Amino acid sequence: MKRLLSFLIVIAVVLTVNAQELPNVYILATGGTIAGAAPTEVQAGYQSGQVGVDILINAVPQLKEIANVTGEQISNIGSQNMSDVVWLKLAKRCNELLAQDDVDGIVITHGTDTMEETAYFLNLVIKSKKPVVLTCSMRPSTALSADGPLNIYNAVAVAGSKESWDRGVMVVANDLIHSGRAAIKGNTTAVETFFSPLVGPLGTVNYGEINYVDVPDKKHTYQTEFNVDNLTSLPRVDVIAIYEDAPGDLIRAAVDFGAKGIVTSGLGNGNLTDACVEALKYARSKGVVVVRGSRVVTGLVGRNIELDDDALGFVASYELIPSKARVLLRLALLQTQDPVMIQEYYEMY
Repeated sequence: MKRLLSFLIVIAVVLTVNAQELPNVYILATGGTIAGAAPTEVQAGYQSGQVGVDILINAVPQLKEIANVTGEQISNIGSQNMSDVVWLKLAKRCNELLAQDDVDGIVITHGTDTMEETAYFLNLVIKSKKPVVLTCSMRPSTALSADGPLNIYNAVAVAGSKESWDRGVMVVANDLIHSGRAAIKGNTTAVETFFSPLVGPLGTVNYGEINYVDVPDKKHTYQTEFNVDNLTSLPRVDVIAIYEDAPGDLIRAAVDFGAKGIVTSGLGNGNLTDACVEALKYARSKGVVVVRGSRVVTGLVGRNIELDDDALGFVASYELIPSKARVLLRLALLQTQDPVMIQEYYEMY
């Protein structure tokens, strides 16, 4: 009996030590396809945000082998309905958790539609070197070959790794690790939807085995001057599409409805119709900051190419796509309305 008791004590001690050695990772769930459900395993239609964080965690029992995982529900929505309210709640909660010594990293489950925006927003406002990893799925949790469970497993592995420190906010999906700044969604249905134009992924993760090949080349997280601790709202910035014979009506309307900034989804190298240029001059006269972006996915929007940005007071988005250029402009406007200084932000961040 004494031998049995001693054996059980040893086992208990070993299990306790192993648990203490594992990283402590929080999973903050926001909804999305990864938490979606469909009536059958083989249909395209589904509802996002139907499954809670505990069910997501329990669906991947192997997580307990690589981390001590704690789940928390931030929201349960399709990411097409992502909002400033959720963004600020998420950012503040991340900063609270990351300030704790016993938290090693965070995974955020998110819908794919706006994940590129959320990832970049958090990349600018998180104040920690610890890993924050967004992950997702293209197929709902009830699908015949759901991609969510392995994405969660890999994301937890990345978030719990010391190798992942000081790399900014990251996106993990389909065995790839992307910078939150660079990652964009490139396919409406394929599981390999996320890619990083111009720079490529930061690394790979194969069943939890991590291999980094790059580091972010822009300032991020604790290196930025943006702080959301006391924020309850963000400035309105609208994205306006430019196309053949585009008038300037929507630009003027955005200004009149209270936009503090406008990002154009322009042609080619951020080009604009003459009518839109005139409308943007009106925007500048009202103190609205204008950023020229492009609907072209890859490449860099340069300054003073076909338009005199210096004379017009416009900002070039450089390699940021319009949706990401909007994120940076909203935070920049909390600091300044000077287009020269804001242009520097696009170079730094």
